[in-house]
Amino acid sequence: MRTIGKAVLTAVCGAALMLLALPGISAAAEPGAYDMDMGERIFSGKVGPWTGEARLVDMMAQMMRSGVTAKTAARFAGKRHLMLFLTDPKTGKPAAGITGKVVVTGPDKASSSNVTLLVMGEHIGADIGMPKPGKYTFKAEIESAGGKGSATFSYTLK
Repeated sequence: MRTIGKAVLTAVCGAALMLLALPGISAAAEPGAYDMDMGERIFSGKVGPWTGEARLVDMMAQMMRSGVTAKTAARFAGKRHLMLFLTDPKTGKPAAGITGKVVVTGPDKASSSNVTLLVMGEHIGADIGMPKPGKYTFKAEIESAGGKGSATFSYTLK
């Protein structure tokens, strides 16, 4: 029975992340705007040769909106999904063949985590823990055959 529960949880999480990977970023959204499916924009600017946008999704809130039980959604408390969209500024198309990592430093400055960003549809992303309120700093390092780039940005969790 426990194995079935984990399988269902994995399927729900996978389905939610696949929905997040669908195209549909609104270029007209205000900085910091929250799109129910795409999260809150926390960065917009240059990342090496690319134009980049970072978004942060509250996974517990996303699970609640998807209709799972409060008990299941509570398993995602303190977790966020970081999405980084990179586009070629000349063509406006998503960058291809990109890989990356991000160092996340929490509000206590003593703890940080190195996270590998995985390709997920039209973005690269990862699930990260943000358990405490305060300022989090993200330092992303991105590369592909076409170049390298980095960006540093922050977000204050209330």
